Amino acid sequence: MLTAFISIRFLDILDILLVAFLLYQIYNLIRGTTAINIFIGIFSLYLLWLLVQALNMDLLSNILGQVIGVGVIALLIVFQQEIRRFLLIISTRYITNRKFKFEKFFSFGEKEESVVKIDSIVNACSNMSAFKTGALIAISKKSDLLSFIRTGDVLNADTSSRLLESIFFKNSPLHDGAVIIKDDKIAAARCILPATDRYDIPAKFGMRHRAALGIAEKTDAVVIIVSEETGAISFAKQETIEQNIGPNRLRQILQHEFELNNKTEE
Repeated sequence: MLTAFISIRFLDILDILLVAFLLYQIYNLIRGTTAINIFIGIFSLYLLWLLVQALNMDLLSNILGQVIGVGVIALLIVFQQEIRRFLLIISTRYITNRKFKFEKFFSFGEKEESVVKIDSIVNACSNMSAFKTGALIAISKKSDLLSFIRTGDVLNADTSSRLLESIFFKNSPLHDGAVIIKDDKIAAARCILPATDRYDIPAKFGMRHRAALGIAEKTDAVVIIVSEETGAISFAKQETIEQNIGPNRLRQILQHEFELNNKTEE
């Protein structure tokens, strides 16, 4: 009697695809950080446990099983920041994505517009780039960034290019740190942003670029950086950063991010 072939169900294929997707997202979160070395070590230990189980090595299998069982708690501690980032990505990228918002079902055809003043931001960055004035601007999307706003001086002022340039003027007491913009307001200045813990970023990046990546990784905010050394404008979002962009490219990016119709703001 011939042995029947192993049957593969649709749910088995879906299971494999979901696991592959989960592992890919985990890799994206921890690549370039010291956490990836820890993850490789834990994964190797798990493969060793499967091997000794297959070889019926009961004593070693029990010891490794106990270590892995307790290791779940250790994983929650060691990968605390990565787990937080993963949950944030699920929330902001897939659940509350602007294409699938529940509010659209109750908008009665009204077109949603962002009130972020793109022209004011672009004009300020263009002028600061020309004079090599360093700047760091984080623009909130879904996250309110309240914990970061509290680290600086709360302004709650209307966004304007003149105010942004005044804040980052080298003799201004507010120039050291980041500006956080929420909707059409400059919520706060001189804010402290968390620096990224990645070690695969170029050595030429200073603290502004590292802080921009840090806040972009931990929240859904987008960040604009103006280099004090070169005057180059960069844009950070999630784990990526686009360097040496001009004012036109910056305007295009912001319009895409905030879906704002072209109109004069100043």
